[in-house]
Amino acid sequence: MFLIIMFAFSGTAEARLEWGDVPPDSLGVDKDKREVKISDYRGKVVVLTFWATWCGYCLKELPVLENVQRKLGPDRVAVVAINTDTDQDKYRAMRRKMKDFQLTMTVDRGNPDVSAAYGVSGLPHMLMIDKQGKVAFTHIGYSDEMLPRIVDEINELLEE
Repeated sequence: MFLIIMFAFSGTAEARLEWGDVPPDSLGVDKDKREVKISDYRGKVVVLTFWATWCGYCLKELPVLENVQRKLGPDRVAVVAINTDTDQDKYRAMRRKMKDFQLTMTVDRGNPDVSAAYGVSGLPHMLMIDKQGKVAFTHIGYSDEMLPRIVDEINELLEE
């Protein structure tokens, strides 16, 4: 089963990023309130995922991406999970449950609005950024059937 959970935006999302686009630099703030930037990971494959605590498919995807981070190592791949929740208490509670995760978690606090800058209109929303800092692949939604393709795409980017 494949599902995309759509956001209810009051406005419209900006144009979705496509292959070859240079993504916006800001990825939100981490638990220490430091801004995380995509430029911090230049030379690595970067896997970004936008998620929320209420998104069941997001919560299935995050452990898979955590496994990618652990298996491939932070010197080769950086996984950044960008939370879009408006209820920060729910985010903090979920973060405590994921305290042993090695992937980087950030919060889209809406200033600037990271989700809008990346054209996110549904969750989960994944982008893979190549070692040169350009968008290589995007996926909206999640299913277990997508995993072989995601693994192939990450391996392709690692080989470049």
